[in-house]
Amino acid sequence: MLFEKHFIQDGEYWFMPNFLSEDQAVQQEILLLNTIDWKQEEVYVYGKKHKEPRKTAWYGNKECIYSYAGKTNHPNPWTEALLQLKTDIEALIPGVSFNSVLLNQYRDGNDKMGWHSDNEKELGKNPLIASLSLGATRFFDLKHKRVKSLKKRLELPAGSLLIMCGSTQENWLHQIPQQKTVKEPRINLTFRQVISY
Repeated sequence: MLFEKHFIQDGEYWFMPNFLSEDQAVQQEILLLNTIDWKQEEVYVYGKKHKEPRKTAWYGNKECIYSYAGKTNHPNPWTEALLQLKTDIEALIPGVSFNSVLLNQYRDGNDKMGWHSDNEKELGKNPLIASLSLGATRFFDLKHKRVKSLKKRLELPAGSLLIMCGSTQENWLHQIPQQKTVKEPRINLTFRQVISY
């Protein structure tokens, strides 16, 4: 399996549309929907408290405490299924070792994630983040932080693997927009290397 490598201004992403087969993706989606400790958390956005428009879960090594949007995440211990996915992804990227994963469950097309970059200090400079999609195909939008004309829209189908690397988090924002025509759930797993301070 090979990545399609895309070099964009001030950033880089790699894409593999079929990291998992259709059957494998369905099996993983059913397993994770039923075994992960999903929660709908409250976060602070521009100083106001909101319920996140999706469900989330945080798993990883016990030292991997991760904060964003005014929320501190203490990890659940790795499950066998998550460890296997982690190992399989690491095998494709020499020298990379993940110690945590953030899972997002978009219950349908009303659930979304707003514009942001994964630039928290716990992720270090120029983090490599591996994003695995299961379930419904959803749009994934990118826009440059300074050059307003630079925008990109990808479609992330079930079983696809997206790697964001280089200086992408420093220079680009990304989002999962609402798609009200989508009626099925989507699960996204973002494997990360969290640095303990």
